[in-house]
Order: sequence, then structure tokens, then C-alpha cells
Amino acid sequence: MSIAHTDPATGVVVRVFDPHDDAAIEHALAQCASAAARWRQSTATERSALLIRIADRLDAERDALAALATREMGKTLQSARDEVAKCSACCRHFATHAAARLAPQLLTIDGATATLRHEPIGVVLAVMPWNFPYWQFFRAAAPAIAAGNAMLLKHASNVPQCALAIERIVREAGALAGAPEGMVRTLLVGAARVAALIADARIAAVTLTGSEAAGRDVAAHAGRAIKKTVLELGGSDPFIVLASADPIDAARAAVRGRMINTGQSCIASKRFIVDHRVADAFEAELVAQVGALRVGDPMDAETDIGPLATAQIRDELADQVRRSVSAGARVAVGGAALERPGFYYAPTVLLDVPRTAAAALEETFGPVAPVFRARDTADALAFANDTPFGLGASVWTRDAVEAEHAVASLECGMVFVNATVASDPRFPFGGVKASGYGREVGDAGLLEFVNLKTVRGSL
Repeated sequence: MSIAHTDPATGVVVRVFDPHDDAAIEHALAQCASAAARWRQSTATERSALLIRIADRLDAERDALAALATREMGKTLQSARDEVAKCSACCRHFATHAAARLAPQLLTIDGATATLRHEPIGVVLAVMPWNFPYWQFFRAAAPAIAAGNAMLLKHASNVPQCALAIERIVREAGALAGAPEGMVRTLLVGAARVAALIADARIAAVTLTGSEAAGRDVAAHAGRAIKKTVLELGGSDPFIVLASADPIDAARAAVRGRMINTGQSCIASKRFIVDHRVADAFEAELVAQVGALRVGDPMDAETDIGPLATAQIRDELADQVRRSVSAGARVAVGGAALERPGFYYAPTVLLDVPRTAAAALEETFGPVAPVFRARDTADALAFANDTPFGLGASVWTRDAVEAEHAVASLECGMVFVNATVASDPRFPFGGVKASGYGREVGDAGLLEFVNLKTVRGSL
């Protein structure tokens, strides 16, 4: 696989990188393992200092890092700036709160006592995607580093410069904080190299954000090596509008929930399930809002929707829309790739979508909003759960009893009531079913890559 920066706004290959060879891989892995061995002896104060220095570097280079992400994967410049700021906030959160959560814990149960220690496990291999090139890494790395681990990054092959920038940021921050060199190393390698990395004895665990297929492959290799994994995979998140909801408010939020990152987000709302009693008003507002979105150069502050990251993603989305229309869906707005340079697809709303259509059964990764009408609350929740995925869900209602019933009924890792699904460093993030397992960020994410060591007895 080529490792290249192709500008999604133009389709032009800007820069091509040679993949790292065996010697470069070995050097990076050895350096990372050495750093992990030293870093596990660090104090909570030293770990906090490193995270603060990383946050400082992210803040100082926010504009440059944002521009790099926009040029490599096509997100709007403002959303890229917001992403870098979120990474900084994540580092500062764990710099502030990790020490207390990781302190030894005295347990007393039925008169017996023990001390529970939280110790680092070593090098964590991070296999990361392109859609949030900084956030996906730092939401895994900040708690892992706070726990005393080091990180080896295998990033997506279309964001090599973002990947190298991450390594540089941590290296420069580490030099200021007195951390060992090699705390984060980046490998420019294809997916075919991942299996051998997982098998290497110096890799202690793997965290992956990516497709269901990639998750299955990584989990299989890690299982054979008996190594811990955290998998954050795809989603087909339902956006459920119940009869008591305000359909206009819900529709406006639906645009934000679907079009985040040009629709290229695992937690973007992807199936809009609307009670038939409020469907007319919801659909009319949704179509109007989506039709008003401005498509253009992602570097332009006036742009709402930029290009998709690659030609393949655009073409796969176009095929899903075509198959959905063939199954009976109706295009209310958009519905086609745009005739212009780059990988643009028009913001789209599909109405009257059959529940057997591609837009119902598959994850659509782009600016396409399929709307499904539900008979009642029971029908809406049943259809919401009728998916192999279980990442997040958004429920819109003004009835407290109805809201509690929906939260208890939905099969997913996160439910947002009258809000769109979002990640936050303070709270656990992750899913169930084919959306993966384990949690990132929050206290749960902090504990994913530690050895819970039970100590009993005394001198």
C-alpha cells in the first residue's frame, strides 16, 4: 500500500513516503520498549508534567497542525482546530486526575484486606484511522501514558504527516519534561505489517480504531498472542425522534449529528428513526437544513462540507445511495458525487427508506441522512437495535418516563438524550456488539492498559 498525502480537495498526490523497512521498524520498536521500561519507574508528577508539556505543544501549534489535517484528510479547518484543542484538553484532564485514580487502593472485604496496585504493562500498539488523525490517537495515548506506558503508532496510510507530527510533538514535549526518548514512535507501514508487530514480545497490548474487518483481524492475532485489545469499530448509530419530541429542534440537531466531519465519524448519527406523528415536520426541516449547507474548499471558513477523504470512500458511498434508491428510497436533496476536482459528495437526505436498503443495513461513511418512519416507540427502539453495531444512540423526547425506557432498551455503549453523541475525555467511550469492546478515556479508559496487581500479607 502506498503511503502518501493526497489532497482530498483536489485529488492531487502531494507527497509520497517510502514505508519503513525492517531495520527502521526494529529501531523504533527497540527504542519504544526501552522508553517503556524507564517510564514505568516514573512518578505521577513526572507523568503529569509530560502530559502538560504535550498539551502545551498542541496549543502552540494548533493552527499548523489543523491545516495539516485539513490538507491530508479533508476536514474543515475549524473542525481540525477544534480537534487539536480537544487533544490538548484530554492530556490536561489526565495530567490532573490520573494520579488519584491510579493510586494504590486498600480493599477490605468480609474482614480480609488487600492492596490493589495499578501498574503499567509496557508498549501499547495503536492502530489508528484517518478521520480524526490526532484525537483518535491522543484519546488512547493520554491515559496510557498517564498509567506509565509507551505507545507505538501505526497510523492510516493517507495521513503520514499527521502521524509524524504526533511523534515529533511528544518527542519535543518529552525533552522538556525529562521523559525518555521514544515514548511515542510512529511507523509508516501498511496493514500487512500489523500481525508481526502484535506477535512481537515487546508489544504488550493493542488498541485499534477502525473497521469491523480490521477489528476482527487484530483481535484474532492478539488472541493468538494472548494480548489485551481495545477495539473501537464501526457504528450505525440511531437518531430516534419520539412522538413527544420537538421535531424542528431534533431536525436541526440531526444535521449536526450527521454532518460532523463530513459524515466520516463512527459516532455520527446514521439512521434517523422518526415517529410517524412528527415525521412530516422533521423531514421538511431536515431537507431544508441540509440543502442550505455550503460545500467547498475545507480551508475556507465559509465551508460547511468538505471533500471525503478518498475517492474510494466517495465511490462506496455513492454505491450505497444507488442501491438504497433501487430498493425504494427517495432522494429529497443531493444524491450524487459532485462534478468537480477532489472527492466531494453532495449532502443528501433519503426519505421513504426501506429497512432492507443498504442505508439501513450498512454503515454509511459520509454526508447522507436516511430517514425511516416508525409506527410508535416500541417500533422505533426495535429498529434501532436491529443492527450488528452498538456504539452510540441519540434519543429525542420530552417525556422522562419515555426517555428512561429508551435508555434501558437500547443496545449500545452510549446513549445521549436530547443531544448528539460525542466523545469526552471525562467519560468512558466505546460500544458493544460489532462496534467493539473495551473503553477509551474516562476512568475506564485509564484502567484498560494497567496490571491490576493484588497484594496481600504484611511484614
